[in-house]
Amino acid sequence: MPQGWIVKALSGYYYVLPEQSDLKQQRSTVQCRARGVFKKRGISPLVGDQVIYELTENGEGTVTEILPRSSELIRPPIANVKLAVLVFSVTEPALNLQLLDKFLVHIEHSGLDCVLCFTKYDLLGDSTVKESALNTELHRIFQLYESIGYRIVVTSAKQKQGLDDLIGLLTGTISVFSGQSGVGKSSLLNALIRDLTLETNAISQKLGRGKHTTRHVELLPLDGGGFVADTPGFSQLDFMELEAEDLGPCFKEFAELAEGCRFRGCIHLHEPGCKVREASEEGLIASSRYESYLTFLNEIKDRKRRY
Repeated sequence: MPQGWIVKALSGYYYVLPEQSDLKQQRSTVQCRARGVFKKRGISPLVGDQVIYELTENGEGTVTEILPRSSELIRPPIANVKLAVLVFSVTEPALNLQLLDKFLVHIEHSGLDCVLCFTKYDLLGDSTVKESALNTELHRIFQLYESIGYRIVVTSAKQKQGLDDLIGLLTGTISVFSGQSGVGKSSLLNALIRDLTLETNAISQKLGRGKHTTRHVELLPLDGGGFVADTPGFSQLDFMELEAEDLGPCFKEFAELAEGCRFRGCIHLHEPGCKVREASEEGLIASSRYESYLTFLNEIKDRKRRY
């Protein structure tokens, strides 16, 4: 039986792109239902799944088997992703480092590789003192996250800046684009993928954030091979899957320091001999990162108290 990739799931249908299809033509997808046995087993096919399917008499198909997954995300619901592209704008909406850190925690907990993509760089200039100061602060932020170990790509969909660097990272793999609403994910994907015309919306001047323009997860094929997953934007993320002891390892710069903590299972709060807290006090860990850590730790503790 034929094999393919689920590139979209909508209203109970799974749209499968056959493995031998021309990846540039989404019209070649087969509209499929899933076998009832999946529901009985508590299994749901996901976008990104490699599946075996059989064709039915009406020209549609039935997904009969889901091949083993290399990864699985709950939110967004997608399988076999290897790279997460975390998209944040340098302005409109303003860059929110705590929200950026929150996304990074979820990506690290998922075990994916991560690229930080900063969009809308064309909206900055150097003609005023304010803009110059903003540029200086942004470069400080870029240097901070590069020093932690994250790859940084600065882009402008309008000016085609950084697109070649990004395509080089995406080709040949399944990657997921995620980030706050209104940061320009759809505009960026339209610039990356030929003939793509995703809906885009302007930023709300009153709220300072964008509207959701992506309403479901969908794999978009790249000319050079591989897929990009466009996902709905998020303005809030919770920590339902994390315990307090899981949080520290999601901050990459804590890892080596934590090995020197006096107590096993140290959560880097009030424990004596905590090397992470000492490094924060000495300025060896960015204050913004440690503050994010403390905020998230409190969120996790509050959640446990509520339940």
